[in-house]
Amino acid sequence: MRVGLHALGIGPGARPDVIRAVATAAERAGFATLWSGEHVVMVDQPASRYPYSADGRIAVPAAADWLDPLLGLSFMAAVTTTIGLATGVLLLPEHNPVIAAKQAATLDLLSGGRLTLGVGVGWSAEEFAALGVPFARRGQRTAEYVAALRTLWADDVASFSGEFTQFTAVRVNPRPVRGRRIPVVFGGNSDASLARVAAIGDGWYGFNVPAAAVADRVKTLAARCEEHGRHLADLTVAVALADGDPGLLPGLAQLGVTEYVVVASPPADPAAAGGWVSELASQWGVRP
Repeated sequence: MRVGLHALGIGPGARPDVIRAVATAAERAGFATLWSGEHVVMVDQPASRYPYSADGRIAVPAAADWLDPLLGLSFMAAVTTTIGLATGVLLLPEHNPVIAAKQAATLDLLSGGRLTLGVGVGWSAEEFAALGVPFARRGQRTAEYVAALRTLWADDVASFSGEFTQFTAVRVNPRPVRGRRIPVVFGGNSDASLARVAAIGDGWYGFNVPAAAVADRVKTLAARCEEHGRHLADLTVAVALADGDPGLLPGLAQLGVTEYVVVASPPADPAAAGGWVSELASQWGVRP
């Protein structure tokens, strides 16, 4: 099983010296992927419930620095050569899909084809309001935007006519490195999210999933795949546990999980980053 690291882009992990130190150390240590998430805006007292914690509150302070993930991953790409790069996740319905297609393809090209585009539908109504994007039907908007992205990446001259986006005979270059395609994985742990993965995703990123719930979530995903004539083995399955333990990795692999994602906050001192990454690598059995 691969082991990824979700540590950069927020708070201390938003500083360029820390990013450089952690990213290069993670590559040397053998981590498979650097994951970085997104919120465009945060509010001090949100009414929206955060779906990835028991109390409905996000642990990141509203005042913390939070980098744009595509820009942050571009910096990580520039200081590394082989480690995978993934948005975990980009809130796709908040973006113009034509611009998002160009930005993602640009990063994929500059990184030598290392990008996985993790996308999600979002949970903060306050954030959607600040961006002037309807919160309602964001799941349908996300699915349509993914189809638009794939059209823009694949076709020399692309046209698309949907409910939420339309374009006619446009060229969007550069192209993604790997067969004009970037893997698109979906976040979200709900039944609706897993149905979306099975229908149109290249994989699933389960974030902050209780260890006891993983088997059920993977079983549900496998069942939804069968409904669409697909197999679980066709997908990547990345999971970050709410209560992770290295001893759980063999069991996760047996369930079909292909990557375990360690979520951790890096030290503020870049000089301490190498030791911190090495300790994580030793703890989780990562090898160069």
